[in-house]
Amino acid sequence: MLDEWRFATSTRLCREAPAPVLTLDRRQVAAGGAANTAVNLAALGARPLLVAPIGVDQVGDQVARCLHRAGVQDRMIAQPGTRTPVKRRLLAADQILLREDDGGPAGPLPAEQVERLLAALVASTEEIRLGPAEPDVDGTGANPDVVRPDLVICDYGLGALPDRIRQWLIRHRDRYGTVALDAHDLTRWAGLRPTLITPSIAEAAPAVGEPTPDRDRVAAARRLLPRLHAATGADLVAVTLDTDGSVVGDRSGATHHCRTEPVAASRAVGAGDAYLAALTLSVVAGATLPVAAELAQLAAALTVRDCGTCVCHRDTLTAALTEAFPAAGTDPADLVEQVRVQRAAGARIVFTNGCFDVLHRGHVGYLAEAAALGDLLIVAVNSDHSVRRLKGPDRPVNPVEDRVAVLAALTSVDHVVVFEEDSPARLIERIRPDVYVKGGDYPPDMVPEAPLVRRLGGAVHILGYVADRSTSAVIDRIRSAAAPIVPAGGPAGRPETHPAPEAHPQPEAHPEGAR
Repeated sequence: MLDEWRFATSTRLCREAPAPVLTLDRRQVAAGGAANTAVNLAALGARPLLVAPIGVDQVGDQVARCLHRAGVQDRMIAQPGTRTPVKRRLLAADQILLREDDGGPAGPLPAEQVERLLAALVASTEEIRLGPAEPDVDGTGANPDVVRPDLVICDYGLGALPDRIRQWLIRHRDRYGTVALDAHDLTRWAGLRPTLITPSIAEAAPAVGEPTPDRDRVAAARRLLPRLHAATGADLVAVTLDTDGSVVGDRSGATHHCRTEPVAASRAVGAGDAYLAALTLSVVAGATLPVAAELAQLAAALTVRDCGTCVCHRDTLTAALTEAFPAAGTDPADLVEQVRVQRAAGARIVFTNGCFDVLHRGHVGYLAEAAALGDLLIVAVNSDHSVRRLKGPDRPVNPVEDRVAVLAALTSVDHVVVFEEDSPARLIERIRPDVYVKGGDYPPDMVPEAPLVRRLGGAVHILGYVADRSTSAVIDRIRSAAAPIVPAGGPAGRPETHPAPEAHPQPEAHPEGAR
């Protein structure tokens, strides 16, 4: 479809009715719907081909030009007698005053057009497959010697993906590597076994027979995740919550909540397309669940700074990551001043510290719990020299700049600061946290920093140790030839799950909840 934006100014009301008189300033057109997802994939560095029906009209020609400018390879199939859908929005002062919807299919696609669309899908799939194409002897299209293309399915329930196309994709799922599904009605795609799905909360709840929640949506999304995994066969489920961000979970039971800042609806058109594109490419690249989730949320957030159809470019995303998550962390002096301002505004300051050498599920859950205890979470990280003194000459595995960057990418973390000493006592004295958090299964009185924190008026909170989620255990598994890490589900390009549990290590009296 085509998105058309008409930006106007208004300084008076008309005499005929209580309506503003508008002066048109500029007009902007952009690819919409599935075409905008393809544009976002291209903008983030992929080389997408778009297979979709398109009307034989001027609007369809405009969509094709938008795709060409964006670097999307056009494999759309012209549908005579069909008018390409267009959404026209009229705005003044960034406020949408009117939306006009025009075009769209008058009914189901004719059988002949469905076959042409299917032929284009098959041809495009073979066109971008890498390596020699061998005969499809058993009709499954499976060939272990061929690197399979990745697939993004956008099904808005408007008739562009009829049953014939859908059933073919389900039967030939193994022709593709990563398969991302964005569908208004997930139940139509039972049996597909997608790598990831990105339903909104309003799409996720009905898919498992639940009413759409109107409160506590983050908690509701977490409860829906296991049932969505079971109902769709997806390895990764990302439930989007508009102003509440998103909740992402994998089959291991790990979940991650990404926060976001609310924006006007006029700025969020197509933000879901940017989210889908960034999440898909992150998974294809092998990113961990927290990293993939945060990159997708950031990509969507970057596109809503202005009105218009949302597109996130790779350079914009890279610049935002560099700006938001500097490798050096927050300067201690600057941090003390920021804490002073936040505390004066009534914020409750939470502080924790540790090496955070190999970030894993235990860390993510621990930091999310810590953030929930206040308004501002500060994470103090041991420097490389400090880690060597505490852990030995073969640690850290990751240098401090990498550890800081990964921690800062978590939405639960507000500030990351590096300290050189073996103890964060000097930082604690300067920051004077309201809550000091430690991880483990020992009483608060055993925490070395507890007397200092209490003398400064703070409280000590112990978060439970997460069994078999320690940095030492992860490093031991990596180094042990007897415990290889195997991708989940078999096919290349799909998300990993955690290795099978080993014997539980004994809790360590470390500042991290799960080392």
